[in-house]
Amino acid sequence: MGMENRKRGMKKSGQTEISFGMIFSIILIIFFLAAAFYAIKVFMGFSDTAKAGKFYTDLQSDIKNIWGNSAFSSGQHDYIIPSGINLVCFVDFSSDAKGKNSNLYTDLKMGTYTGDENLVLYPLKHNNFDSKRIDYIDLSEITSAENPFCIQTSNGKVSMILKKDIGQDLVTITRAG
Repeated sequence: MGMENRKRGMKKSGQTEISFGMIFSIILIIFFLAAAFYAIKVFMGFSDTAKAGKFYTDLQSDIKNIWGNSAFSSGQHDYIIPSGINLVCFVDFSSDAKGKNSNLYTDLKMGTYTGDENLVLYPLKHNNFDSKRIDYIDLSEITSAENPFCIQTSNGKVSMILKKDIGQDLVTITRAG
């Protein structure tokens, strides 16, 4: 009987050590998975920030090229934008809100406006992207009927027509399609 009790006792302690090892392994696996998901989330944030920066730079570059290099130009331009952005809005904060997106005016002004910006990505709470000033555009013409003038995005892209007519000093922007 003494031998049987010892064998039972060894089985119990062996089972306890295996259970502890299994639990510790599971905890480590959970920790590594959580760290991997966090890292992916951080890298996705970098990706969206890079997309926003490229959008601002490409748009300003295209506008500057049209403004400086031609008396007349008109063409559709497509840009990749960060995920989760629904609207690209041009806003004249020195004028009153008007038109179909006028309900966004106060949110855009309260959320991002610090002085001379005229381009805002919406929704604001989704992103941490700064509003930007885009030069060489005729903001009063762009926002004459709608202020803010917003362009709907589709599948991570936004399409707009950049146009400069003969006799105009600045570039105007309209919706494509």
